[in-house]
Amino acid sequence: MISKLPPSWSCRLVQGIAALVAIVSVAEILPTAASAGEEIFASIGTGQVNGIYYPVGKAICQIVNRDLRTHGVRCSPESTPGSVYNIGAIQSGELEFGIVQSDVQFGAYNGEGAWNGRPSRGLRSVVSLYPELVTVMARTDSHIQDLAGLAGRRVNVGSQGTGTRATWDAIEAELGWSNEQRVKPVELRADATTSALCTGVIEASLLIVGHPSPLVTTQRAACAVNLVAISGTAIDKLVHDHLYYQRGSILGEIYGVPADVPTFGGRATLVTSVSVDARVVAVIAKAVLAHLAELRTLHPALARLRAREMINDGLTAPLHLGAAQIYKELELLE
Repeated sequence: MISKLPPSWSCRLVQGIAALVAIVSVAEILPTAASAGEEIFASIGTGQVNGIYYPVGKAICQIVNRDLRTHGVRCSPESTPGSVYNIGAIQSGELEFGIVQSDVQFGAYNGEGAWNGRPSRGLRSVVSLYPELVTVMARTDSHIQDLAGLAGRRVNVGSQGTGTRATWDAIEAELGWSNEQRVKPVELRADATTSALCTGVIEASLLIVGHPSPLVTTQRAACAVNLVAISGTAIDKLVHDHLYYQRGSILGEIYGVPADVPTFGGRATLVTSVSVDARVVAVIAKAVLAHLAELRTLHPALARLRAREMINDGLTAPLHLGAAQIYKELELLE
């Protein structure tokens, strides 16, 4: 027969069990020191080396790897074709993490666009990074000043597997142009567009980038181009109907042009899979948020990062458990 415990003992026992459960729960989620000599490899799919995704991924990994001996997670940025590819590689297990456009994240999770009828419900958000805007450069002698001016022109809209192409497809669908009006699509890598614009192979080129962008600076230095205003009723409707888009402007002072250029865009986001170890996700999330001041200095696109925006803006897939736990620890989430 088991004797009944005094009330004070019962209370202490319950408190002790609760404390033990809390300790175990936190230990399962938060970063822990690696076993002797053991390392866990975590790859981040980025984009082309001369774009912004790659140096941003490199900056994140630089901070993560600095504490390698403590948490045992080795982070590696991988150059890829871009957002759409990164989603597929995360789904297949080729990559643990990927930087993707917020509209691509939404489409993948909800089974729209390139994933029509095939929702990726295992996709998980880690952190929102920086705004990236639809940026169109056109040859000055083409006299293309606005979105309507692109009709029937030879335009680089990005290769398959890029977020740039996915965004252009969304824009063109909203425009409802006839076959005669639609652009004559050219699929070039971003690093091939400078020569193509200067030689007249294409008349305009579409990018989805954070600013300041080295691609824009290089292009403007190579030959005469202007930044095209992306606005109008079709864009109004696109932004209104899709919460992951927002209006924005390319600041004229950045590139030495007389006025700001209206456009729209989303955000670059870091995503992963629900199957990735929560401890690994927690390491990445904690490195980014706990060292935010340093991260801002590692690339111009990261200079205006704000913690509250980074745990919410553009994140349409649920937060990974590992990331959510870290944000609670940092008192960014309740």
